[in-house]
Amino acid sequence: MEVAIMGAGMSGLSCAITLEKYGITPTIFEKRNSVGDRFVNAESMFSILNRPVKDCMPYISKNYHIDLRHIDKVDKFFIHSKNELGTIAGKIGYTNVRGRHESSYESQLEKQVKCNINFNSTYEYEKLCKDFEYVVLATGDGEYASHLGNYNCDLTCTIKGVTVQGEFVTSNPHVWFNYEILPKGYAWLIPFSEKEANLVIAYPDYPDNIKLDLNDMWGKFYSLVCKNLDQNFKITDNFEITRYMMGICNKPKIDNTYFVGNCFGAISPGLGFGQYTSILTGIYSAYDIFGLGTYEELTKPLLKNYKHSLVFRRFLENLTDNEFDFHVKNLDKKVIDKLIDKICSNNSSLDLLKLTTPIMRLWNDYKE
Repeated sequence: MEVAIMGAGMSGLSCAITLEKYGITPTIFEKRNSVGDRFVNAESMFSILNRPVKDCMPYISKNYHIDLRHIDKVDKFFIHSKNELGTIAGKIGYTNVRGRHESSYESQLEKQVKCNINFNSTYEYEKLCKDFEYVVLATGDGEYASHLGNYNCDLTCTIKGVTVQGEFVTSNPHVWFNYEILPKGYAWLIPFSEKEANLVIAYPDYPDNIKLDLNDMWGKFYSLVCKNLDQNFKITDNFEITRYMMGICNKPKIDNTYFVGNCFGAISPGLGFGQYTSILTGIYSAYDIFGLGTYEELTKPLLKNYKHSLVFRRFLENLTDNEFDFHVKNLDKKVIDKLIDKICSNNSSLDLLKLTTPIMRLWNDYKE
């Protein structure tokens, strides 16, 4: 059975690992010269966004035998609005690092793959279709799916980030919602060591935002973070992405081509998470190839989760700074605090995103 995997990221490598466990040796093609050959960035995984699974990392290890080491378990998540600060406490997720870092998820997955990876590949999809029985598109974005007329783009985003040196608690990520500085967008700081963290802003490319000056927004936000955390950071690396597509494929599979990872639409619009879905789509495509399941059926819950997340994003965009202040301030009120912490815990299976989608949709209709 000849299987080509186009892309050696999280979804492509997860597919390869799974295929090898069932006796199939795939051929991996990667256009870059190494796995994770891009900027270093820290990310988080929060189990509440991946319900009904309680705790996503042990779930992947136990059920699919793919083992990944996180940087730390999140025990306190800081949420900043324009004038308020709230927290969610407890074991609610994980932090990790991506890209050209020795501990990145890509580097860890590469060590679990037995087959060779063809780096600096110039193979195109059309050629792979002719030379292989199955093709798994794991290219890291929706470009190929879009070219094949199989991608629905819901929005594009501009992202600017840096690596900063300072003093950090690796179990304490931060997120900011301040529409005066970042209209309809948000920002985050995620430590990947006690001395380094990733600081990023992201906002949608809506007409009013396109008119704004990125460097001006970045300067205001950077000053705000330094003030909020009472530190003067040293910037050691930076990256910038413009008009990055957020969307989802219309069909997870066409003929013998599988769309996985961001080519499938792994990035949830709500807060930009997508690692869990990336891994699962890689595994599910391998299951279909080996005859252990149907890819279209296996990915149905992921498609639904994406749609719920899109409603969540619209809900966030329709809030004002004053409304954010109200909600964030209430996070640490005694009764609400305990309830939120319990719902967000890795021990909970409550699918809050699914349950609140009808309410958020009504709110969006009212606001729009």
